This record gives sequence, structure tokens and C-alpha cells, in this order.
Amino acid sequence: MAEKGANEISRDVRVIFQKGNDALSRENYDYAIDLFNQVLTKEPALFEARKALRTAQANKSGGGGGFFKKAWSSASSQPQVAKAKLALQKNPAEALQIAEQILNGDPANSGAHRIVVEAATVMEMPRTAVMSLDILLKNSPKDKTLAIQFANTLAETGDGKRAEKILMELAQSMPNDNEVFMALKDLSARKTLNEGGYETLQDGKGSFRDALRNEKEAVSLEQENRVQKSADHSQNLIGEYETRLKAEPNNLKLLRNLAELYTQKKQFDRALEYYELIKATDAGGSDATIDRSIGEIKVRQLDHELSQLNPTAPDHVDKVARLNAEKTEFQINECKKRVERFPTDLAIRFEMGVLYFQAGKTSEAIQEFQKSQSNPNKKIASMNYLAQCFAKRKMFDLAAKNLQSAIKEKPAFDEEKKDLIYNLGTVLESMGKKDEAIEQFKLIYETDIGYRDVAKKVDDYYAGQ
Repeated sequence: MAEKGANEISRDVRVIFQKGNDALSRENYDYAIDLFNQVLTKEPALFEARKALRTAQANKSGGGGGFFKKAWSSASSQPQVAKAKLALQKNPAEALQIAEQILNGDPANSGAHRIVVEAATVMEMPRTAVMSLDILLKNSPKDKTLAIQFANTLAETGDGKRAEKILMELAQSMPNDNEVFMALKDLSARKTLNEGGYETLQDGKGSFRDALRNEKEAVSLEQENRVQKSADHSQNLIGEYETRLKAEPNNLKLLRNLAELYTQKKQFDRALEYYELIKATDAGGSDATIDRSIGEIKVRQLDHELSQLNPTAPDHVDKVARLNAEKTEFQINECKKRVERFPTDLAIRFEMGVLYFQAGKTSEAIQEFQKSQSNPNKKIASMNYLAQCFAKRKMFDLAAKNLQSAIKEKPAFDEEKKDLIYNLGTVLESMGKKDEAIEQFKLIYETDIGYRDVAKKVDDYYAGQ
């Protein structure tokens, strides 16, 4: 679901949206919030309405409150956050609505903004995700994982300069952090592919500016990245690019654009044809991300087939089970091929481990995570998964040992560290060490009362004293 502009919605909804803007300009924030929520219920992809709603929510709150007000708000919103997390699995649009209900009263609520980010990502609404990521990073300015996610999402919206600035500032504050270095490197690689830089960078003589050739072309590319691709506009771009491709058959930027446009139109076979053309070139053939993109499109193709099934058909359950099994088998086999082709790429090993873990193949997952933890960028995540694998086998002492080691590696109290601490608490619970477990949950409770179910665990513990 691509984000929309006001000119792409029905006249009736546009009238409500205009009334909301009028109420906002008159500082009638309650009425504006009500109207914008009405609009977003009908048109969840209308970015301008969500942006205006954020303004109304923030102005109504007057900049938030003190520590106790925030803690109370976080605790009281926990049931709604949990409800939204459940809705995410089947109906991300519903999850967005629940998150907005929370933000109407608490515009800085981290739990609600996380829901917005996840739902917007699933619904392919990066600008919506960017707004919430911006607020989340302000709430947790030292969260490295969040900063990297924010930068990557900014890059998706075409705001590469701001993305680069965020990662550069992060690199200055963490000069020896390899994960930040790799994030900057990945962002540069994305610019190379998206901006047609393969040809000039391949011989080591060019730069991104050289690859773009001139400022006019740079502006044009930025506009193409930002434009809202309606069905008609996408078709016009396809025609334009295919015409240009006849004169520039080796232009990887054009090939990538065509693959992405056909993916948006759900013409997956055509998209795959263009990715195969990229793969056949010297630059594309040695790029592991192209193989991954091909795999992702085939998965989206299967997801599309699932979405087209008739839920009232008598064999619906069987068809869903068959397609999901086919999807899992494909993902594993496709990743195996990439492992064989790029055996030293430990990031692919990590991906292979996650797929095995999700498929319940614990032994195979353990082998991959034991290898992938040698990658500095995947070390902590690999240790986390290893611990979960050991816990599945009831090897709780090994699980606890891996989690404790991973926690020592994480100086910043970010989302990843919370996950490690929470998992350690769960393992200690399974070992019957309830007092030690609650100490882990209390570490999270002290800084983020809305995280998962730690509030309930800690409250129940004290209630039982």
C-alpha cells in the first residue's frame, strides 16, 4: 500500500481532511484529532493526514509531562499495545488505528510508535515509519539499533542526505563500532545501486557524484525516489525506462528501477526477468544482495497468492498450509544456494540460521549461529538465537551462559539489550530461579515499563510478597 497524496483520495474524505486542517489552524485540537482519525480510518495511506494528526496530538499535549506521568501513561497503555501487536499479524491497518488511539492521549508513547513503525513497514509506508522513528530516537537518543533503522528508512524515502548525516554522527560518537561502520558502508552500497554508480565505481576511479554525472540528473533521481507512484504513473515510468534501456542496455539503474516498478505492480515474473539481467552483469553477478532481492520477490509472489485465496472456500485451510510450507521450503533452499555461493558471507549464515530456527530445525540453526557469531555485526544477535535454541532443547544452563555473555557485550541499554535481558529472565524462570529472573525483569521495568509483559511480571511478583 503506497502512501497517498490528498489528490488521490475521494472527494468526501478530502472534505473531512480539509475540515481537520481548518480545526488545526483554529487550535481546536480535539476536533482536529477526531477528524484526522476519521480520514485515516478510511484512507490509512494518506500521509498528509497522519502528519497533521501528529501536529494536533503534540500541540494538544503541550510537550508531554514529567517522569511519573509518562510512567503511568506507559503502564495504562500496555493492554492497547498488546492488542495492537496481535492485530499486526493479520491486520496492520487495524494495528495502526489502535496505535493512534494511544498517541491521541500520549503523543510520545514509545510502544505505540513501535507499532506504527512495524505496521507502516508491512504496509510499505516508509514516510509514516520515518515520523515515528524520529520520535523514538528522540526518546532514546543513544539507541544505536534505532538510529540505524531510522537512517535506512530515511534512505527508502529518498532522504539519503539526512540518513547519511545520522550515521555519520553515530560513527563520530562510536568511532570503533563495526556495526555502525557497516551500516554506513551498506548505505553507500545502496546509493551505488540506486543511483547507477556501478559503471564508474567498478574500476575504482569514480565517485557517487561522478556516477550521477551532473546535478540535473541527481535532482531527477531524487524526484523519482520521492514521487508517489500511482498505477498510471508507474506504467508511464515503465514505458520511459524500457525505451531508454534499448539505448542503454547495461544501465543497472534502469534495470533496478524496472524490477522495482514491476514488483509494485505485482508483476513478479517481469520483475524477476530484470533482476536476472542485473545478475548477468559483472557488477551484479558478484553482489549477494541481488540474489537476496530475487529471493524476496519470489516470497512476495507466494504471499500474493496467499492473499488471493478465497477464505470461504472449503479447502482454504489446506491451501494456506500448502503455500506456507512451500514458502518455508523455498526460503530455506534459496538461502542454502546463497550460502554455497558465498560461503564466507557470515550475514547469509545468520539469515540461514534464522530460517532454520523459524522452521523448528534447531540443530541446523545452532550450526549456522555458531558460525555467524564470528561476524561482529551478527555476534550478539547470533548469541541471542543460540540461547533460544538451547532453551528449546531445555539446555537452560547453556542458554543462560550465552545470554549473560551477550549482555556483557552490550553497553547501551537499547532494544536489543532489553530483548537479551528479557530472554535471560525467561530462561531463569524455566530453571526455577524466580528471584534471579525477577531481577532481570526489574532492570527493564525501571526504564521501560511498557516493554512486553514486564509490568505484569514485576507487579505480580510484588503482589505475591
